[in-house]
Amino acid sequence: MKIVVGISGGSGSIYAISLLKALKELNIETHLVVSAMGEYVTRHECGVDLEELKFMATYYHDNKNLAAPIASGSFKVDKMIVIPCSMKTLSSVANGYSDSLLARACDVTIKEGRKLILVPRETPLSPIHLENMLKLARIGVTIFPLSPGFYNHPQTIEDMVINMTGRLLDTLGIENNLVNRWKG
Repeated sequence: MKIVVGISGGSGSIYAISLLKALKELNIETHLVVSAMGEYVTRHECGVDLEELKFMATYYHDNKNLAAPIASGSFKVDKMIVIPCSMKTLSSVANGYSDSLLARACDVTIKEGRKLILVPRETPLSPIHLENMLKLARIGVTIFPLSPGFYNHPQTIEDMVINMTGRLLDTLGIENNLVNRWKG
């Protein structure tokens, strides 16, 4: 399996790091692309720089390189996830404005009929945000807000992040034991 992982400038880079680590542990090929603000926010929130992110992925593609393999539908990948997904990136995707590799890779994923998951971390949501999300959901894009559950009584932030990582893996169709499953 090949998965494109995009990181844009929304808060929540801790989830991207957790997902990259889980995919690496599962030996799943990843193609990473990070926006400038994604890089900035990841460093600010997590103390992780771009070089460390590159090490977590199988391949890294510069966001300015619109000639990268993931910019073409002929390059076969299975799925793509943008985590976190800024409202700027979501708007670019919703409106077909592919001015970066990240937006272009999303556009390619949609046009090729592959699974695309956008993980917004924004609150509150404006009518513009909601309209863009609805537009994308109507064409099959999965909108996966980062909204951790508390029914499993998490004790730490890491507990919440790991459980959400498992839920993301579920949505990607990847078996895992990270989710504290509801037992009733």
